[in-house]
Amino acid sequence: MLYFEFFFLLLMLYLGSRFGGIGLGVVSGIGLVIEVFIFRMPVGKAPVNVMLIILAVVTCASVLEAAGGLKYMLQIAEKILRRNPKRITILGPITTYIMTFMLGTGHSVYSIMPIIGDIALKNKIRPERPMAASSVACQLSITSSPLSAAVVYYLTQIIQVQGFEHITLLNIICVTVPATFAGTIALSLYSLHRGKELEDDPVYQARLQDPVWRERILTSESTSLNDELPKVAKHAVYLFILALLTIVTIAMLPEVRTIGEGKPIKMSIIIQMMMLCFAGIILLATKTNTQSVPNGVVFRSGMVAAIAIFGIAWMSDTYFEYAMPSFKAAVIQMVETAPWTFAFALFIVSVVINSQAATAVMLLPVGISLGLSPALLVGLMPATYGYFFIPNYPSDIATIGFDVSGTTKIGKYYFNHSFMAPGLVGVVVACFVGVAVANLIITPA
Repeated sequence: MLYFEFFFLLLMLYLGSRFGGIGLGVVSGIGLVIEVFIFRMPVGKAPVNVMLIILAVVTCASVLEAAGGLKYMLQIAEKILRRNPKRITILGPITTYIMTFMLGTGHSVYSIMPIIGDIALKNKIRPERPMAASSVACQLSITSSPLSAAVVYYLTQIIQVQGFEHITLLNIICVTVPATFAGTIALSLYSLHRGKELEDDPVYQARLQDPVWRERILTSESTSLNDELPKVAKHAVYLFILALLTIVTIAMLPEVRTIGEGKPIKMSIIIQMMMLCFAGIILLATKTNTQSVPNGVVFRSGMVAAIAIFGIAWMSDTYFEYAMPSFKAAVIQMVETAPWTFAFALFIVSVVINSQAATAVMLLPVGISLGLSPALLVGLMPATYGYFFIPNYPSDIATIGFDVSGTTKIGKYYFNHSFMAPGLVGVVVACFVGVAVANLIITPA
């Protein structure tokens, strides 16, 4: 019966994935009701804390976007890329990595993708190389950001393990930053010479023979440098960077978040407080119109992510809490023999549910209950990014649409798409580096 119920869980996730982020959340709600009232499972825990983190971070980033700060960051990034056009395959992924690191969401990079493609095409570089790599890098970076819900959730769970109560947010990002950045460099280097050169690519050459495509390719001009920004845009960015530094500083100094003689305030709560606080400070300092805040891409994508995680995590927690005794007995031998195989579980679940935070919420408690080392669990965190495997994620689909050359694509056999190879290279390298670094940093008291 447990296998049937697990198959049902996967079926609900699959059906939800066919409708995108909100579809995942609401279809998971159907699964939750069936689990409770048909299969008679006890109701699991709703991911309230993770959702509040997402809401707080998205609110602050959305105010930043409405104040023109996101466009200001984009212009700085474009200037750097256009000064070094021949290195676009390396600098493009690094740029999207840094943007995601700062904002805690990979949905902030849509505006830079056409620019990366434009620079590549004008320098006769196959656009697939930097564009696919940049799309993968921006998602790989999520587990490095101190604003990421996945990172904060890992922290809240790891500090509950006996002997690891001293672990801080800084400890975790000191593992995930070098791991994911190493993965980004590796996938960028791999991408330098992938695919045919433009003069030998049949798809690109066929588009040049088509009058409509030829006109579009030869006259395309994607740039943000001509956009006029309000003077307060740079001030908004400086305040947002100050918010990041404040969070990291407080994470390093537990005594700052200890009120009276009680325990230190949890970092998940600190992030929520600081993001809301600095959202207000940016709003007041820049006099931003609040009506424009919900209209940005960051706000819309963030709300979709919150709804998806709400349904997915609640349904998944209900099943695993119910099935844990049998599930634990079934996999404990495999994990004891080769603990690193837990990475496959993270990767496979991520492929299905398209969210690193939701994957963490679903499986991290399972890993902890199996007795896996916190160092291993943190080191394998990049494996929660597996949703490049099926090319249906919004940033990947958008990247394909932005590439007028047609070189960034979904292949004939569906899985031989542009994001598969750089994704596998990035995640594998990041996991190896992550485990090595975590064994040095994530140690018991």
